[in-house]
Amino acid sequence: MAKLHWCCALLVLAATAARAETAPAADSAVERGRYLARAADCVACHTAPGGKEFAGGLPMPTPLGRIYTTNISPDEETGIGSYSMEDFSRAVREGIAKDGHYLYPAMPFPSYAKISDTDIQYLYAYFQQGVTPVKQANRASDIPFVLNFRFPLYFWDALLRRGPFRPDSSHDAQWNRGAYLVQGLGHCGTCHSPRALTLHEKALTERDGPDFLAGAVIDGWYAKNLRGDKDGLGQWTEADIATFLKTGITDSTAAFGDMAEVVQHSTQYLTDDDLAAIARYLKSLPGHQEEPAVAAGAHPASSAHDGHPTRGSAAYEEFCVTCHRADGGGVTHIFPALAGNDVVETAEATSLVHIVLSGGRRPRTTARPNPFAMPAFKKLDDREVAEIVTYIRTAWGNSASSVTTEQVAKIRATVTEAEATE
Repeated sequence: MAKLHWCCALLVLAATAARAETAPAADSAVERGRYLARAADCVACHTAPGGKEFAGGLPMPTPLGRIYTTNISPDEETGIGSYSMEDFSRAVREGIAKDGHYLYPAMPFPSYAKISDTDIQYLYAYFQQGVTPVKQANRASDIPFVLNFRFPLYFWDALLRRGPFRPDSSHDAQWNRGAYLVQGLGHCGTCHSPRALTLHEKALTERDGPDFLAGAVIDGWYAKNLRGDKDGLGQWTEADIATFLKTGITDSTAAFGDMAEVVQHSTQYLTDDDLAAIARYLKSLPGHQEEPAVAAGAHPASSAHDGHPTRGSAAYEEFCVTCHRADGGGVTHIFPALAGNDVVETAEATSLVHIVLSGGRRPRTTARPNPFAMPAFKKLDDREVAEIVTYIRTAWGNSASSVTTEQVAKIRATVTEAEATE
């Protein structure tokens, strides 16, 4: 699930990394901790649909079976009310619970390892004093016996390259603040960085190479490339990034899927300074890809329909044109444009197919309290979805590869499985 966090002045960079990060005007440690918990988006994973806040129970699919998030309310018996400051820090930053067992790495402790000592103290104050205790026992995982033994996690953990946040003296305070938030509390790489066969993130910081934030498929969505590539943030300005994180929408695109939840529960609450710092840091990450090649058998816009009606264009006219318009231009700040949208043109079509199948809703934010929604089109068969998506990806100057019925069928199975766990 996809989230962000940062640092202060060049002459005091080292001190800043170990100090509290700038939070909204509030004197109490609890309020500072509340801000940091929002930046870390703790509520997204530790609150089940219809459940009590921070009581856990959210199902999370893994290759071995579902696990369920834990109760992190300050209940003494079922939550973390009995945790000391040291217990809390070890769980958050090292992935080891109070009783010594290893947490499943669905908990992004490789990123949280970068949280400063002072910020951990603020978070502890918030979760002990600012959260309502909920007595709700943790649910065991659905992972079969033997496979659910946790001792192999010791060896998995030993392979991590994690470490505390290291300010970069070659950059200024704003850049370092953005780096701290993105790499640490925001744990953006958890969703946006590709993973190795061992399921480790291939890179945890920009120092680890171009895999960091290079995009990845997770939970049936494509978490976009956040680097400077054409299908990443290459065409975004810093203002676009900050606006997107605050409101969930820009002039050309809108948040959807898990990212809509990140905006709704987390990034809309960040200060303008923190949003600007995140944008500054992300825009500093260079692109690393060649221009995406058109896959074998795929057709660029000029040869896909040559201006003549196709079944895909006819289906677009029937189902999509009312909102997204005949020219693919959408309606600014209401319905996203499809022409020139980097989500549409990325080599990975997973998210576009997913949103056609399951629909979507923009995040509800203070700036935009009445979000628009897109209906699901699961009634369309795999061929129809493939034709519509291919038309969208090759019309109006878009030049992405076509989508096959086999690709749609595979994504539909993932979407159906995910919906079954909700």
